[in-house]
Amino acid sequence: MATASVATDFSEGENHEAHHETFITKYIFSTDHKMIAKQFLISGLIWAFIGGLASMFIRMQLGFPKQSLELLRPILGKWITESGTLDPEMYLGMVTMHGTIMMFFVLTAGLSGTFSNLLIPLQIGARDMASGFMNMLSYWFFFVASLIMLASFFVESGPAMGGWTAYPPLSAIKDAVSGSGTGMTLYILGFLFFIVSTTLGSINYIATIVNLRTKGMTFNRMPLSVWSFGITAAIGVLSFPVLFSALLLLFFDRSFGTSFFLSELYVNGKALANQGGAPILYQHLFWFLGHPEVYIIFLPALGITSEVISTNSRKPIFGYQAMIMSMLGIFVLSFVVWAHHMFVTGMNPFLGSVFMLLTLIIAIPSAIKGFNYLTTLWQGNIIFRPAMLFSIGLVSFLFSGGMTGIILGNAVLDIQLHDTYFVVAHFHLVMGSAAFFGMMAGVYHWFPKMYGRMMNDTLGKIHFWMSFAGTYLVFFPMHYLGIAGFPRRYYSFTGFDFTSSFVNLNSFISVAAFITFSAQLIFVANFVYSIFRGKKAPLNPWKSNTLEWTTPTAAPGHGNWDGPLPMVYRWPYDYSKPGAEDDFIPQNVPFSETESSNLENETDELTNPWKEFERLQKLND
Repeated sequence: MATASVATDFSEGENHEAHHETFITKYIFSTDHKMIAKQFLISGLIWAFIGGLASMFIRMQLGFPKQSLELLRPILGKWITESGTLDPEMYLGMVTMHGTIMMFFVLTAGLSGTFSNLLIPLQIGARDMASGFMNMLSYWFFFVASLIMLASFFVESGPAMGGWTAYPPLSAIKDAVSGSGTGMTLYILGFLFFIVSTTLGSINYIATIVNLRTKGMTFNRMPLSVWSFGITAAIGVLSFPVLFSALLLLFFDRSFGTSFFLSELYVNGKALANQGGAPILYQHLFWFLGHPEVYIIFLPALGITSEVISTNSRKPIFGYQAMIMSMLGIFVLSFVVWAHHMFVTGMNPFLGSVFMLLTLIIAIPSAIKGFNYLTTLWQGNIIFRPAMLFSIGLVSFLFSGGMTGIILGNAVLDIQLHDTYFVVAHFHLVMGSAAFFGMMAGVYHWFPKMYGRMMNDTLGKIHFWMSFAGTYLVFFPMHYLGIAGFPRRYYSFTGFDFTSSFVNLNSFISVAAFITFSAQLIFVANFVYSIFRGKKAPLNPWKSNTLEWTTPTAAPGHGNWDGPLPMVYRWPYDYSKPGAEDDFIPQNVPFSETESSNLENETDELTNPWKEFERLQKLND
């Protein structure tokens, strides 16, 4: 009976039929996880350009407040004043939309949506996601959210202008500013669709990892990238519904006269009818998602970095189990630190001290990952490909941005630095820039698997060095601005004596930002050209161990492997193993084929429960 059961499983893998698809089912309403990954990637890159452009408008205003922006009138229309400056309300709109786009539509959907979709089935040896239809819905809910959010730029009253956190009462009262009207309504609706998309995707990722791992792919043999994607999905499932409820209640306050977040308020000298609500309640609900969101963005980038650093150091990842435990620690702690964003709300000092302690504790698992990366790099045979450079850049931001996080985690210091440019510098380094560098590392590393071609290494290195130097030149000086008391989100600093002396530094930051933005155009040119004209990629260009490199080179068909699914015998980091013929041993290579490098306990009989299956199949052959 056991033999028959094994044979049935194997034949089902062998007789996997190719999907015959039309143009629409293959490229538009696709259920293939690899195509959906490309859809998320292209959409994320488009949003990155839009979000980056918004930041350029912000930097033009801050760096050159007296310079006429008349050239932008064809783009911004009435939002360029008669004097040629950016309208103050539209400035706040740009700040709002830049933060929202980059955090959610680029670094959540564009990063996690791309690489969770691409790598989870390929790296665990699955044909596809647990539900291809749900996966398709996830992208199209994101696409609808994108259309709604983009439409808010074109309404007469302008986009949302309540900050990317959308705090009430500014976001709850339609007459507060022009962007509190239709633009804010579209903002909330777009966000609600986005949350549905993210939740659908997260459930699918978890179900796939738990249920569809190939034979021999135990949890202890999963790549750290898959661990990071799975933990990220679990965080999203638990936290995003909380923000959904907050935005739904905010929509009710705006449209149906409820008072969940509104209390005794006056607008233009007129008392509102709302009573009994609490704006602080919205902050609690928002930041219960807001801080886990930091790790929803950051953990996938760390997972990608783990693969890239180990592969390009030609060394096993240092502390595999410790890396997993640190991610699980981050998963737990990320839900109990949210109120460190609210130290200035009048919080009870004792409660503040609790959140301060938890905030400092969460630095420990993050530091474990950082030091493990350094130990992996130490004395490795490092190959400085673009993906490796971007991964090393991420590690740099992890330490430099993480150190300022310890400062802000201290309630006493945070009260002084809260809502200054010190905070802007901190989260742009440790989360924004680090996650973006992780995303770029992933694109360069897995581009051959996505498109079957190679990107240009020289252009990739130019892209890295311009981005890396530019990022530090933009955000490092902001720490000094914050210590000097510069408040964030202010339209102009020329009206105050103590801030006017820093106009030249703001101009320097703006020039560095323009150069950094231009570096991304090099990437776009390299990316688009390589899709069509890049050098054709070999089967395993980086000599990696994970299962995705065992599939056909150019975007394997729906089902990933033509024949049976691969079997897994070992962990994914057997690089430069003493006694081995090559400096890498893929996961699907049995120990019986690498006897010269096997350790005492590394035999197929002891470590692979499917050895009997393999023996019976050889008999059948």
